[in-house]
Amino acid sequence: MQKTESLGGQHRLPANAEAQVKLLEESKCGILPFSKKVAEGGTGPLLASDIDVLQINIGYTCNLLCRHCHVNAGPDRKEMMTRATMLECLDTLACGTIKTVDITGGAPEMHPELRWLIESIRAHSADIKIIVRSNLTLLTGNEKYRDLPEFFKEQQVTLIASLPCYVKADVDNVRGAGVFDRSIKALQLLNSLGYGKEKGNLELNLVFNPEGPSLPGGQQQLEQEYRKRLLEEYGILFNNLYTITNMPISRFLNDLLENGRYSEYMKLLAENFNPLAVQNLMCKTTLSVGWDGALYDCDFNQMLQLPLSRPAPQHISEFSRAGLRNRRITLGQHCYGCTAGAGSSCQGSLL
Repeated sequence: MQKTESLGGQHRLPANAEAQVKLLEESKCGILPFSKKVAEGGTGPLLASDIDVLQINIGYTCNLLCRHCHVNAGPDRKEMMTRATMLECLDTLACGTIKTVDITGGAPEMHPELRWLIESIRAHSADIKIIVRSNLTLLTGNEKYRDLPEFFKEQQVTLIASLPCYVKADVDNVRGAGVFDRSIKALQLLNSLGYGKEKGNLELNLVFNPEGPSLPGGQQQLEQEYRKRLLEEYGILFNNLYTITNMPISRFLNDLLENGRYSEYMKLLAENFNPLAVQNLMCKTTLSVGWDGALYDCDFNQMLQLPLSRPAPQHISEFSRAGLRNRRITLGQHCYGCTAGAGSSCQGSLL
């Protein structure tokens, strides 16, 4: 077992992704295998349709150590995508179906090639939606990244910012002391540049994760609460709030194990399985690219190192739209997290 530093002290994680998969598959807690649960609906194996979203994880380096992080990102992670691999990602845009490039991490801002990647995507097409997922804390006060807000504005980048709650104590408990105040300052700066305004074209979306082993509340209701509190207390505007279920992998899995709540949480997810959410799963229209160019059905499979089902291409250098369409999606017990309640995806609830 390897030890990992976190906000709460010494945490213990299964040694690697393979060990996490083994735990998820063998400790079924009386839960039906997810693949069989899907098959009960009579739809047969879950297949991808086409590639609308190219999600690129450019590296696991991050300035924070959030308790719920499914990437296990942190300052000590050195994995970063090379420009050569980024060029292979750019080559896929010629297939003509990709409407969105979703850049994630870690903290994408810390990658020295981020600006070049965004400019290259925008040079390919003015119409492709470029998303950058930010923890907000690097956008103010750090000389190295201070130009990024203006750069994002110039390149018409959509920002998806993690703000697990509108209460300072709750955010700092999950993300670290002082993170809430830095996040608020960054949101106010982005608003001053035109982000988050109802009639503007600079989209600013926030992400809510539950603090512990529970399902997120209704997305619309939470969005109303966020709007009211952030506007009244800090003068902050934003476009949408996305609720995302915490996935039982990586650092959050570790937290569940430490607190003896793993079985309880898995049962909660399974008992709230919603067959309607299956039809809208993000893996059906998304291709996830790891920092090393390996291909996955989603960012969560990437963290568990669950590759695409063969004969689909395994690396971005082998990209083939024909080879990726209608591929069989790789499933695991963690997939219950995307189909519980109103469903969950990188763009929020599915229903």
